[in-house]
Amino acid sequence: MFDGYDSCSEDTSSSSSSEESEEEVAPLPSNLPIIKNNGQVYTYPDGKSGMATCEMCGMVGVRDAFYSKTKRFCSVSCSRSYSSNSKKASILARLQGKPPTKKAKVLQKQPLVAKLAAYAQYQATLQNQAKTKAGNIAVSMEGFSWGNYINSNSFIAAPVTCFKHAPMGTCWGDISENVRVEVPNTDCSLPTKVFWIAGIVKLAGYNALLRYEGFENDPGLDFWCNVCGSDIHPVGWCAASGKPLVPPRTIQHKYTNWKAFLVKRLTGAKTLPPDFSQKVTESMQYPFKPCMRVEVVDKRHLCRTRVAVVESVIGGRLRLVYEESEDRTDDFWCHMHSPLIHPIGWSRSIGHRFKRSDITKKQDGHFDTPPHLFAKVKEVDQSGEWFKEGMKLEAIDPLNLSTICVATIRKVLADGFLMIGIDGSEAADGSDWFCYHATSPSIFPVGFCEINMIELTPPRGYTKLPFKWFDYLRETGSIAAPVKLFNKDVPNHGFRVGMKLEAVDLMEPRLICVATVTRIIHRLLRIHFDGWEEEYDQWVDCESPDLYPVGWCQLTGYQLQPPASQCKLRTVSHKSSCELTGQEYTFLHNDSRQKHHSKSTLQMQLDLF
Repeated sequence: MFDGYDSCSEDTSSSSSSEESEEEVAPLPSNLPIIKNNGQVYTYPDGKSGMATCEMCGMVGVRDAFYSKTKRFCSVSCSRSYSSNSKKASILARLQGKPPTKKAKVLQKQPLVAKLAAYAQYQATLQNQAKTKAGNIAVSMEGFSWGNYINSNSFIAAPVTCFKHAPMGTCWGDISENVRVEVPNTDCSLPTKVFWIAGIVKLAGYNALLRYEGFENDPGLDFWCNVCGSDIHPVGWCAASGKPLVPPRTIQHKYTNWKAFLVKRLTGAKTLPPDFSQKVTESMQYPFKPCMRVEVVDKRHLCRTRVAVVESVIGGRLRLVYEESEDRTDDFWCHMHSPLIHPIGWSRSIGHRFKRSDITKKQDGHFDTPPHLFAKVKEVDQSGEWFKEGMKLEAIDPLNLSTICVATIRKVLADGFLMIGIDGSEAADGSDWFCYHATSPSIFPVGFCEINMIELTPPRGYTKLPFKWFDYLRETGSIAAPVKLFNKDVPNHGFRVGMKLEAVDLMEPRLICVATVTRIIHRLLRIHFDGWEEEYDQWVDCESPDLYPVGWCQLTGYQLQPPASQCKLRTVSHKSSCELTGQEYTFLHNDSRQKHHSKSTLQMQLDLF
């Protein structure tokens, strides 16, 4: 046992005042039947042909408002829940204790409270069953390990330097393979905590595969550790702190003079900067605090904003509670640099629709967030040639992020902001228009998809396929937005196809999942959620604050949702099941929904037959 080595240290060195009245819906053409669905108003030439029945929950609604190309489901949640059942059984049938049928019974959609109560009762029943079958079920979801996942599949993780918004994202250059550190020695029978020196064999985001000095090419005791964790230190820390350095028991008889061995091994070697721990702490300080008020997109009506209050801050991610929520459950998750949040008064200043709050004065302790804390958008000159209402373009569908669609500029706001509608699927009252800045990496000029060999989603109901922009512009009497007005900047982001990362499921933004970069088009990344079908992929920008390095969830204490296959359960009868518990919301159509199989401790339990 040693008391540390001198040589080690020597050899290394006002809001509601943004008042606008509630939006007034423009009168609808009298010759079109009006159809209401999930609080939205749609029109369809033929009321009957415009209806559809969800094969998951049985809800009858407007076909154009349904999810996916086949229009078989009322929302993405029903599509995902359905796909997790190999025998096409509906959740309602399960809740009622009925055997699964191939065709869901047509039912009126239950009120939200009733559904949540049913789900809660269902989950409680499953938990009770689990208790009576102790030892029969092994849940792998709790035991997901990035290290094992990467080792077993030889995956590569995106480096921390790809994520400028993440802790240490701008000062990670000192961390690389072969860097030496001091870490706890777990191969020791001593009653006190002792340390030993290890070298970084492999990096995966914040995580490092470490090998104790003395094992040379033997990976027998290699282990993964979060480099930003509290138990990893620069070489010399033990000597300065009076902590003992003890060689692992497995190799303690390998050398008679461990001090000489370390001197030889560490001469010329790199270690962590002495202020590394301080830098980590500083990089995890966030200016947003609970009780701050902001304007944020209304998840039920994307075309407008509402006042919300910061409830909590985790790793720069904000849990926002809409100010009018009495029980504080009507919430929304986003990063503090998200383009979806703005200072109080922003909506009025640019002419954006805003939902006036019923609360006439600020609640005690609540205060407006200082404007300088929000992400800044690039200034643009709207005095010359600029976007105009009616111009056509291509845009990522905010309600189906795996698709890029034919879109139209519906309104030009101040400061470079635009209201965009997806052709063929817009609500008649414009409640699903979405606000993008002119420099947004989520909007593209006409022809972008064709040039980059991306499938462009044509307007719903458009029959002249394959879709041709020239024909469509002529038929609609429209013009394409000038190419020169779009953002062409492509940063040297460092992402590569196949890299692993942790990504927010933007359709259910309280969830962060194991994900992979599957395609890169300039600055646009296609993110695939491991274990899920491609229809749940999402197009995101390379600088999106909703992407994080491997190990971010562990570092910040946020829960990571493992790949779908990691959520399977084994039972004595060898039937597979997958645990999804809790409450979630869909971005627009529902307040609460079920997530696809593995993504949550926020979900309900579904059996896979």
